[in-house]
Amino acid sequence: MPKLKLKNKTLFKEACFVNGDFISAKAGNVFNVTDPATQKIIGKCPEFSQADTEKAIEAAAAAFPAFKTLTGRERARLLRKWFQLIIDNIDDLALLLTLENGKTIAEAKGEIGFAAGFVEYYSEEAVRIYGDTIPASVDGKKILTLKEPVGVCALITPWNFPSAMITRKAAPALAAGCTVVIKAPGETPFSGLALAELARQAGFPKGVINVITALDNTVEVGSTLTRSPLVQKVSFTGSTAVGKLLMEQASSTMKRVSFELGGNAPLIVFDDADVDQAVEEAIASKFRSSGQSCVCANRLYVHESIHDEFVRKYAAVVRRFKVGSGLGDSVSHGPLIHERAAQKVHSHVLDAVEKGAKVIVGGALVPSLGQSFYLPTVLTGMKANMLLAQEETFGPVAGIFSFNSDQQVVSLANESDVGLAAYLFGKDVSRLWRVAEALQVGMVGINTGIISDNAAPWTGVKQSGIGREGGKYGIEEYLATKTITLGGLGSHLKSRI
Repeated sequence: MPKLKLKNKTLFKEACFVNGDFISAKAGNVFNVTDPATQKIIGKCPEFSQADTEKAIEAAAAAFPAFKTLTGRERARLLRKWFQLIIDNIDDLALLLTLENGKTIAEAKGEIGFAAGFVEYYSEEAVRIYGDTIPASVDGKKILTLKEPVGVCALITPWNFPSAMITRKAAPALAAGCTVVIKAPGETPFSGLALAELARQAGFPKGVINVITALDNTVEVGSTLTRSPLVQKVSFTGSTAVGKLLMEQASSTMKRVSFELGGNAPLIVFDDADVDQAVEEAIASKFRSSGQSCVCANRLYVHESIHDEFVRKYAAVVRRFKVGSGLGDSVSHGPLIHERAAQKVHSHVLDAVEKGAKVIVGGALVPSLGQSFYLPTVLTGMKANMLLAQEETFGPVAGIFSFNSDQQVVSLANESDVGLAAYLFGKDVSRLWRVAEALQVGMVGINTGIISDNAAPWTGVKQSGIGREGGKYGIEEYLATKTITLGGLGSHLKSRI
């Protein structure tokens, strides 16, 4: 195994975090975690079973009664300490993230900062959980509502943003007073375990935060979390297919769920757009994390009057990209998460070419670098019947379509059973607003390719998910509203006055 050059050696954990301690699986089973750039083993993590998972759930359930009684200010202080520790250890956390995920160090540092931002944001929201006083419709009564934490929450997180997706779920849950069991992704578990160590150092009580791992047993662990009567809420980020399965399992105990699922984001460049700005922002949207983002532009629609100019300038930028290990100097794009991901991307490119697309840049695997590398790619001549148009490619491939009218492009953009994000570029505010409302998505970026923000609610429509994460709406997912009706007030008072 490679020797990790961490300043804070305590952050590298090859054990799960349950009830305040780092432990192994009861059966002693482990799985290897590899660097996608080199295929070398980084370390080993416990292969948790159903029984191991139940122990973590029981620890969270036991910790909940005391944790929920802490004041919002007390929970805010814990979150603030956690935030500061994440910032203080950003270099080590970024190194771990790059080693297990493959993204460049620069992108990894950006993710750690983003992850820390959720903890900071919800440390400020923890003290602002309000109920209401509601006028009653009959005399002699008062109606009050209280906001209470829902209980134990199971948080199932993805490998593409292994730090940020944990804090986007865990920070609001903890701010609300919930306790959590976090299932870290088998491909990238060390980021989650490092965050657990920092939470321990921040002083969170035992059992409040639990982080478990599994690879081969992922289905078993997921089923245990979703079916357990002790778990009151499940939050999941991942594919639509897996989300449907987890929702079915969670229905057995009528759990609350919030799911952020697949996307197939359209990016539309109108004829009045600033082409240079649109190119820059479309590059940021498409090639962030080598296209392994659920909100990255998957279909680029460019008006026919500026199509050729856009393609020429866009391709010129992509040609300057350098592919290699995320730790390499001047590398702009690292490997995909594994060989299967690279092969899927290549199959989408081959399908497009077979159906008439033209490769302008890239379009090939890079076996000289390793099994998981794929060249950043630009395709033109795209059609709606191509796999890249119909499915989420989740890789560094920009398929550029030409369109000639607003009605046509809106129709094309909405031809999908998912609806997470969309992007619009142009100067006509009236048109941008009309199209933003017409698109069947949960989020729209206008003249920007990056919509991620700690304060922004993250949500999809159609088969892209249920519920919201981020912003003031995110904490509501972890709160229950209790109604209290107080009677015997008005009539008695009237008779005495």
